[in-house]
Amino acid sequence: MSVISRTRTEHYAENRAARGRLALVRIMALVLLFSASALYESVHLSSLSDNNVWVHLRTGAWMLQTHSVPHNGLFSQYSTLPWIDSHWAYDVLLAARYKMFGLRAIPLLLMFFKAGLAVLTFWLATEAKASFWAAVSLSAIAQYVIPISQSLPYALSVTFFGIELLLLESSRRTGNVKTLYALPALFLLWANLHPLFLLGLLLLILFVISTWIESWPRRSATNWLDREIRPLARQPVLIASACSLLATMVNPYAFRLFSAAYRTLYSAAGFSYFGEMRAMSFRQPQNYALMLLIMSAFLALGRRRSLRVFELLALTAATLLGFRIQREAWMAALIAVAILADATARIAKDRESQEQSRAWWEHAACAVVVTAILVLAALRLPHQDSLQARVSQSFPVKACDFIRDHALPQPLFNEYTWGSFLTWYLPEYPVAIDSRMELYGDELTEGYFKVIAGGERLDAYPALGNAQTLLLQKQSGIVKALTTLPALSSQYRLAYSDDLGAVFTRQP
Repeated sequence: MSVISRTRTEHYAENRAARGRLALVRIMALVLLFSASALYESVHLSSLSDNNVWVHLRTGAWMLQTHSVPHNGLFSQYSTLPWIDSHWAYDVLLAARYKMFGLRAIPLLLMFFKAGLAVLTFWLATEAKASFWAAVSLSAIAQYVIPISQSLPYALSVTFFGIELLLLESSRRTGNVKTLYALPALFLLWANLHPLFLLGLLLLILFVISTWIESWPRRSATNWLDREIRPLARQPVLIASACSLLATMVNPYAFRLFSAAYRTLYSAAGFSYFGEMRAMSFRQPQNYALMLLIMSAFLALGRRRSLRVFELLALTAATLLGFRIQREAWMAALIAVAILADATARIAKDRESQEQSRAWWEHAACAVVVTAILVLAALRLPHQDSLQARVSQSFPVKACDFIRDHALPQPLFNEYTWGSFLTWYLPEYPVAIDSRMELYGDELTEGYFKVIAGGERLDAYPALGNAQTLLLQKQSGIVKALTTLPALSSQYRLAYSDDLGAVFTRQP
């Protein structure tokens, strides 16, 4: 009996040690999954090269100072044009963080967004009952194909869309409509932070349509729907959806936010001149990885013996939109993760699922370690002067200092990609153009790009024809024309030049 007892004790100790090693491996995997992208940003500081973040920072500072929201073209030479800031709450948040942390606030926000994306995609997979390693793999793939490289409010929409998808899928699996009652609060925040809440409403519309369609065969006893999907009463779904729509109107601009949000996201000039608005060219490995992820999700739906209407509608719509506008491809990636997680859950072993349910302490330990790592990474971010020097590698800091120190005459004509930066760093000079296409409209934006490309005379664009000071990229074609063509060099004098920018003044 003593030998048998000792053998059992040793066997129990070995199993316990094996479980401990497995738990340690899981914790290490989660720590790496949740912190790798944020740590990468803390070293490379890619968010400081963002062309758009500066106008958000400047607008947020203006709102904190005036305690009001903008209604016209602030910081622009077209100040009389109407403008609705569809990111107003994000702008205030960014400006408040800047007052606390200085330039550190920009990479800090991106670190937070990247860690949040990792947690969100892992959560999407685990909520669908995928095995641990399947969830880790899907989350890693999603992070790879959704490259959030800049600290934009855009990343907030990815997060909100994922949370909405979680709520909708949870209600379908459990049949509990109470989950949907969180949607109005979600849309209330979303509509005040970023205009992509419109895509969230599109997903909600597809959910309502699928609920309506799935009620047909249930009434007719036709068995072609997935039995794992619990039927939802249409009335609570409609009430939650209507409340969500009403919640998006609770903002300083009321219903006018909808048209402004659409103009912010989609414009004819944007489709013509910005690569992120065009169809995928499949010149990057992420594009192929995304294609394989989506194809796998469609295959997983096709291999089922029953139909999931919502998943099919959502994945189809997101795929069509994502391959037409590559900026929006993240929608298809999140939906594909949810579908593939459910598919892998069918082949996962019950033992693994039970172990995963008992591993709450692993997640708690992981949260503590990841938090500690991110805090240390945040504390090790460079100080203000070092970050300012980093910014000067992407933006014309020295040229702006020259313009300010020498009080060069206004109005100023500037490079498009520097316009947002100038609103923050050189606020004394209203910009000729910046990234707010909803303010300038298609005509002014297209006119700028035509003149810059040499398609029209310089005086054909009023902001350039009337400008007294020009701030341009050193290597641009227009700088070469201003310095080599006699007809132009007699009108403009090169006042300053460095490796990044060139400043011209109009000859008297």
